[in-house]
Amino acid sequence: MKERFSAWNAAIAPQDTAAMARAKAHWDGIAKPLDGLGKLETAVIRIAGLTGDEAVRIDRRTVLVLCADNGVVEEGVTQTDASVTATMARRIALHGSSVCRMADTARADVIPVDLGMNTRVPGVRDLHAASGTNNLAKGPAMTKAQAMQAIENGVLLARERKAAGDSILVTGEMGIGNTTTSSAIASVLLGLPVDAVTGRGAGLSDAGLVRKRDTIRRAIALNRPDPADAFDVLCKLGGFDLAGLAGLYIGAALNRIPILIDGLPSSVAALIAARLVPNCRTAMLASHCSKEPVARAILDALGLEPILFADMKLGEGTGAVCMLPLLDMALSVYHGSATFSDAGVEQYVPQGGPSC
Repeated sequence: MKERFSAWNAAIAPQDTAAMARAKAHWDGIAKPLDGLGKLETAVIRIAGLTGDEAVRIDRRTVLVLCADNGVVEEGVTQTDASVTATMARRIALHGSSVCRMADTARADVIPVDLGMNTRVPGVRDLHAASGTNNLAKGPAMTKAQAMQAIENGVLLARERKAAGDSILVTGEMGIGNTTTSSAIASVLLGLPVDAVTGRGAGLSDAGLVRKRDTIRRAIALNRPDPADAFDVLCKLGGFDLAGLAGLYIGAALNRIPILIDGLPSSVAALIAARLVPNCRTAMLASHCSKEPVARAILDALGLEPILFADMKLGEGTGAVCMLPLLDMALSVYHGSATFSDAGVEQYVPQGGPSC
């Protein structure tokens, strides 16, 4: 496994600093205050560095919603039972879920993918590794072979979307119980107490939250995952959706496609991917900071700054989709605005000191 991750890491091209410099110079030449669009300018520059082209376009976009079931649901850590994963996957396939409505506004396609659901659903892309994971409170969630299969399926999805002409990818997930798996992994990889990283998910009661935290503590004590080995942590505490998302980030970097991080499960998967294949961080863009308690700490560990703070925790990719219109507006300025020369104004230059 380690050899495969090392090979992927070596195959990812470094950021094209010349393209980034050209994108920065283009921003600075537009008749507006320097860095006036803040993190949106930075996002465009980072996309230029990834693709090697300062003429940044994100016209073809797809939301990939990776769906899977988690055996830990039997511990009573969720508000609903596992059948809701299939129910919501079916809604996404019929284009009737929240992310589908929002994606219509953002001009994005939505593709649901079965990475390991208990129930096969017509209209959902089948990359099924198994019918749900094992209960992590009773032993490892999945085998190494299953986890690697899910990661490779994520890499495959990115390669397919590149061939289809996509210019940006959006991560989404649907899997009852995946805030439990995500919190467990975050606790181990970040070295933080379980209580500090575990929230209410889809609305647990006080008793439910206590049960969820206790389940995570028992799972960590039983499985003894190695914090220095993200693959070991993934296999013991994760889910097929998280493994597939980790592969999707790796595949996006291999294919030089920018990819938007969504909420807690999506960001935990990004952390796993970055630990396994560090160079894949070049493709990642943070969208929002989830309301889940560990969300900011994960993004900090990735060295990424979220743009939106809206207390979102719906999942499906809804938070990341919100970034697309903002990027569209930034690119409308980038491609369509007058330069200082056009306006007959002397170009601004950095002068140092505090801004007013």
